[in-house]
Amino acid sequence: MCGIVGYVGFRSAVDVLVDGLRRLEYRGYDSAGVAVKTAEGLKVVKRAGKLSALAEALKEERLEGHLGIGHTRWATHGAPTDPNAHPHTTEDGRIAVIHNGIFENYLELKEALRSRGHRFLSDTDSEVLAHLLEEKYQGDLLQALREALKEVRGAYAVVVAHQDLEEIVAARTVSPLVVGLGEGENFLASDVPALLPYTRKVIFLHDGDVARITREGVEITDLEGRPVDRPVVEVDWTLEAAEKGGFPHYMLKEIYEQPWVLENTLGGRLKEEEGSAELGLSLDPLAVRRVHVLACGTAFYAGWVGKYLLETLARVPVEVDVASEYRYRDPVVEEGTLAIAISQSGETIDTLEALREAKRKGARTLGVINAKGSTLTREVEDVLYIHAGPEIGVASTKAYTAMLAAMALLALWLGRARGTLAEEEARRLIREMRKLPRLVEEALEKRPLVAHIAEKYHQAQDFLFLGRHVQAPTAYEGALKLKEISYIHAEAYPAGEMKHGPIALIDEHLPVVVLATEGPLYEKTLSNIQEVRARKGKVIAVATEGDEGIRGLAQDVIYVPKVHPLLAPIVSVVPLQLLAYEIAVLLGRDVDQPRNLAKSVTVE
Repeated sequence: MCGIVGYVGFRSAVDVLVDGLRRLEYRGYDSAGVAVKTAEGLKVVKRAGKLSALAEALKEERLEGHLGIGHTRWATHGAPTDPNAHPHTTEDGRIAVIHNGIFENYLELKEALRSRGHRFLSDTDSEVLAHLLEEKYQGDLLQALREALKEVRGAYAVVVAHQDLEEIVAARTVSPLVVGLGEGENFLASDVPALLPYTRKVIFLHDGDVARITREGVEITDLEGRPVDRPVVEVDWTLEAAEKGGFPHYMLKEIYEQPWVLENTLGGRLKEEEGSAELGLSLDPLAVRRVHVLACGTAFYAGWVGKYLLETLARVPVEVDVASEYRYRDPVVEEGTLAIAISQSGETIDTLEALREAKRKGARTLGVINAKGSTLTREVEDVLYIHAGPEIGVASTKAYTAMLAAMALLALWLGRARGTLAEEEARRLIREMRKLPRLVEEALEKRPLVAHIAEKYHQAQDFLFLGRHVQAPTAYEGALKLKEISYIHAEAYPAGEMKHGPIALIDEHLPVVVLATEGPLYEKTLSNIQEVRARKGKVIAVATEGDEGIRGLAQDVIYVPKVHPLLAPIVSVVPLQLLAYEIAVLLGRDVDQPRNLAKSVTVE
């Protein structure tokens, strides 16, 4: 989730760029850089680290000019180093490129470009675009960008400058990009906050849009060069609201970012032709005899889903431990044990101490982590980054779905390497995984229905959440979200366990949320719903699109798109996140900073 700024006008470009990047630094802070068109040509200054490192460098090398592009990076491909920072340039330095997103086919493009004599200076996927533009440019930068983008696959927002031109060109697919309109000047940014000091008139580019921005105006076309018309919007957000993308809370913004996050987590890693995944791990999959998953809270439930994925696809036994208990039970760590620590922040003290205990006992270690440079990244032998971007809301949403996607990738990779997952089944799973961003978008469209259900039940004193198999952890995550931000007491159970005690809680006042999506235990879940109905509980079912029969068993049904049963938690958790959010708002809770909680728990 990188920050992008572009400017052409009469002001000092470097001042506009740095100011805009500062307002977007929450989107990424591994490195930053600018390219400014000066009298001597296009000049680039970039530095690893926070934006302050770039600001210091610009004091030494003042760039005079009125056109430029800038970038603050949340690293995906390649470590946060000076060479990997954006902008990237052609070998002659005449073209500069900044990019937010992932080019999934960058490796094959890179090899083809190398075979044609191109030399690469970074480890990023983004640099391939600069080299493609060098080949395509024949005097029309916008046309060169259109031609180059026809060769890439993935999610992107890109901005390009040329040292001979008084224009910048840009394009987007999935990753956001906004044009700001001024008098004798125009702007580009990945989010509105960078534009607010200068203009309130903006154009939100759509997927597939390609734009040319000059001092005089903006030209927008599609990838084929056909003109498109986008409305000018007058924004009236406060700066804080703008940082939230117009959403009232960070949590809601982050819920809606999940399709993009899944693109980021999965992008470039799925290899359908080989029926596997490319994770860049040094781990020997054949040496793994047992897995210990160590995590807390939401990450623990992601690990629990991971258990089903790993045991089903890789046929390796998995234990999932609450990290705060792991080291105090003197765990048995046998030869061939892989300890997987899952953490959004990489700083959770209980998870760190559990990992250290596993290491002391001889386990191989792997981190499933969001925050780069965190303590956990330095203590594990391998890292599988989830690439969810900064998560500001205390109640985790987008990091959870990214963790689930990462565990699916790991299970796919291990299963193929260990020979327990057939190639055709792996390819089918990959095809299903590629659909996830779109399916989550469809699940988000259910928000009006979820809001209606929240209105019906927000005064309830208790909730019960039920699920079976891979959906049992989803039930627990749904209950946790409701507890965290609404302060309503919520219990979760594997649905088959209900009759062993929790059924005593059910009466006509109790809403019961049941994960009843298509899967191997669907009919048993229907039986559990009947048990709830017999005791007058109010059933809210999360079901697979097209399941008309369940309407006769539940007071309310939230349909989610059909997906591979092992991937169902990624889609079906979305309405549970929305339900918790809508109830909390109705109750007047502080959604982003719920009482007694912190984003990262760094004390025992």
